Amino acid sequence: MESIKKIHNFSAGPSILSTYAIEQSIADLQNFSGTGLSAIEVSHRGKEFQKVMDDACDLVKTLLNIPDTHDILFLQGGASTQFFQIPMNFLSGKAVYLNTGTWSKKAITEAKAYGEVIECASSAHSNFNYIPTGYDIDSSADYFHCTSNNTIFGTQMQGFPYSSVPLICDMSSDIFSRPVDVSKFDLIYAGAQKNMGPAGVTLVIINKELYNKTAHRHIPTMLKYDTHAEAGSMYNTPPVFAILASMHNLKWLKDLGGVEAIQKINEEKANILYSAIDESPYFIGTAEVNSRSKMNVCFVFKEEHQALEEKFNNLCKEAGISGIKGHRSVGGYRASIYNAMPTESVQVLADIIKGL
Repeated sequence: MESIKKIHNFSAGPSILSTYAIEQSIADLQNFSGTGLSAIEVSHRGKEFQKVMDDACDLVKTLLNIPDTHDILFLQGGASTQFFQIPMNFLSGKAVYLNTGTWSKKAITEAKAYGEVIECASSAHSNFNYIPTGYDIDSSADYFHCTSNNTIFGTQMQGFPYSSVPLICDMSSDIFSRPVDVSKFDLIYAGAQKNMGPAGVTLVIINKELYNKTAHRHIPTMLKYDTHAEAGSMYNTPPVFAILASMHNLKWLKDLGGVEAIQKINEEKANILYSAIDESPYFIGTAEVNSRSKMNVCFVFKEEHQALEEKFNNLCKEAGISGIKGHRSVGGYRASIYNAMPTESVQVLADIIKGL
């Protein structure tokens, strides 16, 4: 039998998952929890899937040290639905948004349909190559919204501006990659398809006190957060397979040592790749050093060395490197090194950069 070539998956999303999660999910597709049925054809109301939901919630709570003041919800619609669901529920007057890239801009656009949006700071003038700091947050705002990691531009918030207003954060692309003090946040949301699991489920962590700050407007039942909290994320049929695979991937992370352990691994991977880029005479990173993401490493050829692009692309292809083409907004290359990306794969790319 012909052996399968090792592929190093640097895709920005849907992204690489742990081998453990994939193998366990395959087994559950064939025979779920001894039922003789596939995981995608059993009732979500049955005890077997209820255990999956309970285990997934417990893993999220344990890994992120979530206090009892917060609910854990598994929703649908991706982060893009959260862009309008959040202001629909909580924007009565005005909200403050930090503009750090494409996803922030989309969230701002949706919020403007429900109230006044104050853009406290933006790095748009430099094509979002850094995270602004030193801005003020209006204390009379309904909430402050930020995006912790920007996949397209390769920037990441290194800290959060806690204030007197509710703090809401889109952590789609770096949740579970480092410890965060969840108690300081009133709502965290994340599409699963980066660090948690396959596309199809969205994690929401919400402070229960936020339910009392719901705007006085008609909100469809399906778009109310307390609807899903009261129903244990089963108001309607949940995305069972995405939750199941996420549960397996979170178990892998817990067995690895949790968020604290993966943070050290992620820092090592990022250091390997950024060092190779910085030491190369041919490449340059696109993000400012203090704003560099440990999840998405963006780099381009220096203008005088662009003739080497074809050679570099061929070397990457021969080595089995996949998914490093940069987003059209930035160009060049983007190596996404999420939790499940092995250090060995990062080293393969770094060696090509250094040996060019």
